Amino acid sequence: MIRTLAIAALFAALPVHAFDLQGHRGARGLMPENTLPSFKKALEIGVDTIECDMAVTKDDVVVIHHDLWLNPDTTRGPDGQWLASRGPAIRDLTFAELQRYDVGRIKPGTKYAAGFPDQQPADGTRVPRLSDLFDLVKQSGNDKVGFDCETKISPLEPDATLPPEAFAKRVVEEIRKHGMAARTMVQSFDWRTLQVIQKEAPEIRTMYLSSPRTIKGEAGKPSPWLAGFAIEAHGSVPRAVKAAGGKIWAPNQTYLTPELLAEARSLGIAVIPWTVNDPAMMDKLIGMGVDGIISDRPDIVKERLKARAPARTGG
Repeated sequence: MIRTLAIAALFAALPVHAFDLQGHRGARGLMPENTLPSFKKALEIGVDTIECDMAVTKDDVVVIHHDLWLNPDTTRGPDGQWLASRGPAIRDLTFAELQRYDVGRIKPGTKYAAGFPDQQPADGTRVPRLSDLFDLVKQSGNDKVGFDCETKISPLEPDATLPPEAFAKRVVEEIRKHGMAARTMVQSFDWRTLQVIQKEAPEIRTMYLSSPRTIKGEAGKPSPWLAGFAIEAHGSVPRAVKAAGGKIWAPNQTYLTPELLAEARSLGIAVIPWTVNDPAMMDKLIGMGVDGIISDRPDIVKERLKARAPARTGG
């Protein structure tokens, strides 16, 4: 598919590929999510972008963790036992305290475990810092792979994290400190943080996440996730993203239609759906002409891309 000049310019900072293959939480389908072993696996597979989640500890260390709290399905305590219930909020622990927890295996018998039967354990693995991911990539010698880092923050749980502005500014500081601004995009369902990023660090790309849950308000009120850019006021999610100053949209895979993709393209917005693990859905979205895919199994996406058009993955 012929890319517009706007889309071409947008992806100029990415590795030289026509398609952005993103490894979700590293390669969650193969290794424990958001861990250095998972990111190493993603690098071995040859992703274009490593996707991860960011939290900020009590002592203001930017770490990589999905949930606002420690997840009992993936976490063992200092005693080696699985957490019996939701653990402390990441914001309530110092980095040193967080390092007492093991996140190198899924708890057997859980729904989570059933969903990822091919994931290999890495016992003894700890929650890494964002800087640890940057160091891993630098040490690998890979100077092209990008980073897609999500601010894990919720307007529904304001006491569980830093406020949006403070969170976003701390993230910007860390990305700039390690010289990774040109290779990093920051994504979020909570568009408030993206507004801060665009103001404070225009050199860092932003990606607007959406799901059916976050785009709709309740009781006739606009959604609290969209920083005031209500879908009702703009007519569609792509138009709301455009109004917010966004250039990349990451919709839920089941929400995206050819019509919405075409609308986004007409507005100069690239489209990278999440989280695509089914080969049939991969084929469907690749056939639609999306600009990338976020997947727990980037190895399978890479196979599907090669099967359809070997040149698209850069060989």
